[in-house]
Amino acid sequence: MGITKLETWDFNKSTLESIKNDTYFDYPVVYFLNNNTTVYIGETVAFKNRMKAHLNNIERKKLEKMTLIIHEQFHRSATYNIETKLINYFLGDDRYKLQNKSQTAQSVTHNYHNKEFYDKEIFNDIWNELLNRRMVNNPAHVIENRDIFKLSPFKELTMTQLELKTKIIEVCEEHIHDEETFVFMVKGEAGVGKSVVLSSVFNSIQELAADKNSNLHDTKNYLLVNHSEMLKTYKNIAANVKFLKKNNFDKPTSFINKRKKAAEKADIVLVDEAHLLLSRADAFNGFNEDNQLKEIIKHSKVVIVVYDEKQVLKLKSYWDEERLKSVVPDHQTEAPYILKEQFRMNAGDDVIDWIDNFVEKRILKLPRDRQYDFQIFNSAKDMHDAIVEKDNIYGLSRVVSTFDYEHKKDGEQYYIREDSLEIPWNSTDAKKTWAEERDTIKEAGSIYTIQGFDLNYVGVILGPSVTYDEQNDCLKIVTEKYSDTEAFRGKEGIEDVERAKEQIILNSINVLMKRGIKGLYVYASDAGLRERLLNL
Repeated sequence: MGITKLETWDFNKSTLESIKNDTYFDYPVVYFLNNNTTVYIGETVAFKNRMKAHLNNIERKKLEKMTLIIHEQFHRSATYNIETKLINYFLGDDRYKLQNKSQTAQSVTHNYHNKEFYDKEIFNDIWNELLNRRMVNNPAHVIENRDIFKLSPFKELTMTQLELKTKIIEVCEEHIHDEETFVFMVKGEAGVGKSVVLSSVFNSIQELAADKNSNLHDTKNYLLVNHSEMLKTYKNIAANVKFLKKNNFDKPTSFINKRKKAAEKADIVLVDEAHLLLSRADAFNGFNEDNQLKEIIKHSKVVIVVYDEKQVLKLKSYWDEERLKSVVPDHQTEAPYILKEQFRMNAGDDVIDWIDNFVEKRILKLPRDRQYDFQIFNSAKDMHDAIVEKDNIYGLSRVVSTFDYEHKKDGEQYYIREDSLEIPWNSTDAKKTWAEERDTIKEAGSIYTIQGFDLNYVGVILGPSVTYDEQNDCLKIVTEKYSDTEAFRGKEGIEDVERAKEQIILNSINVLMKRGIKGLYVYASDAGLRERLLNL
């Protein structure tokens, strides 16, 4: 179906005038301009005119090379698709800083004739040729496992996600000059793409902040996340995206303290993983007020809150509908937007339903899914070996565990010991996120390391707190066996503390089990539960 050609020239007026081949002007084309540190990617049906315009652009004319990508079967849908993919892969490659702006009006996933051919064959040909020419650093499969690629603000969005993005920006524009803070809430369970939308929204808001004609011009905006690994990813993205700055990303306590010191409000604040916000004072983390969300609202004009109450993991971050309503009065908000479509797990509804029932303590018949590798293991060692094998093939496969084994922040190494497996708890010192570090295949991740991130295959160790009630044929949670003592601190104001503790453990299982894109492996420490699961 034709040959993909890449032509590279010096990017200047004389070179442009010397290009006489009409083939370059008969089809839609994709192109990129670059120097050693920066790249701009585009597509056009008027190549020469587009290049002339770029040469008159103060930023673009600093670029030294232009590379044209042509194929006789290109059409506008295909070139737009490939342009978007190149933007995301260049970002994930982490070699160049991107000059591109987001494509707010068009960034939506849509099908067109023979899309798979362009998506896979043509794009792979292009990327492999760029590798051969040493114009990029990493193969596509390596980039696809990186969190900066998965959370790229340039990702194509589904219609539902684009609708949400548009709604959030409209809310910001409508309420930026209100006397009272306006709060807009987004609900969504694990794997529905909340952070992808937020990443895209924040980049567009920062572009609008730089636009003199925008209602959001010159606004001071921030994205907050109470999660060290997620913050690391957002800052790594900011390093390579034109309108993003690392200091626009922060943890809630740090943001609150800075706003207090400056004695001024931020304009727009996006809060990712808001279920991790503290709902009470926590001197250990330097937060001395009553409630982080309340403080963020106090120090901001518009607040976008993205949360999932099924991912609350600590009593001091305990959120439910009643607590949210007490912090956000009805007149300062509107009905929350709910994201439902599952994007992470390539699994059918039966698998998702099984997990949802399991974390409600119900044990259903094990679903069979040809697309999704779901297995129960009799041996923790065998499960780890299987995950290592998957990691060798696909990468980004790890063992994780409920917090049922001792771990202290004292610099010592602590181990999970199950069956014949002895594996250390995760390390968190690296600049990369935990799962992207090659040696972490030898470790077990916790909920705090892996929450918000994807794995290709996940092996979940259900520790001693997760047991089986034979009489009622359901899960039995033994909270006394849970080793995360920090999770159970801060019970003031909670009516049924034991029920809240149980829910935190069930939430942690939900988080762990919904990490795997391609597969989920499970090992239960409790002999009764293990036998029940193996016999499903």
